Amino acid sequence: MPTQSIHPTQGAFRSVLPLVLASGSPRRRELLASLGIDFLIDSGNGDEPRPESGEAPAVYAMRASRAKARQVAERHPKAMILAADTIVVLGDDILGKPEDDADALVMLTRLSGRTHQVVTGCCLLTPDGGEECFAVSSDVTMRRSSREELLAYAATGEPRDKAGAYAIQGLGGFLVRRVEGSYTNVVGLPLSRVLERLLVDGVLAPATGAAPARS
Repeated sequence: MPTQSIHPTQGAFRSVLPLVLASGSPRRRELLASLGIDFLIDSGNGDEPRPESGEAPAVYAMRASRAKARQVAERHPKAMILAADTIVVLGDDILGKPEDDADALVMLTRLSGRTHQVVTGCCLLTPDGGEECFAVSSDVTMRRSSREELLAYAATGEPRDKAGAYAIQGLGGFLVRRVEGSYTNVVGLPLSRVLERLLVDGVLAPATGAAPARS
């Protein structure tokens, strides 16, 4: 994917240092753009690593985000790199993206009426080689949906490229009864935690009426 520049027109913050979002996710792009900051998008083209045997979900999510960040950092040596990887965890199982609609139905049936965790691993790389990775977890309780409802949702096609086979911000919102923790984390980016780190690292600052700096 070619590098894409994002220049929101209004927001509470402004860019101080160049920032690259190492993700092609439209949801992460929209969440980051809601801050009103300038940034680049470079999703890279590498394969995501697979979970290792016995690896804790949060550790895996951070490792996957680190791999994304490092790949993109080579092309943007003067920018802060932000990468994220979101996984769905039910018990001891990490649920990835379904292989087809039948696989989506299996996942959705397993999740129905139960509480699972959505874990997003984030990695920030600085131009001088600094690295910070962290993970945020939210508990999501699903309503008990009928097989007919799940079949109808799977047939919409939305679950096909979603971890856990659903999108809380999309058509799949009807599946969710309750979220405990960060809602934006479930969407794909724990915005509050990311913002805190970008402010501490001097990448962003409150807008205070000033014109945003272009990266």
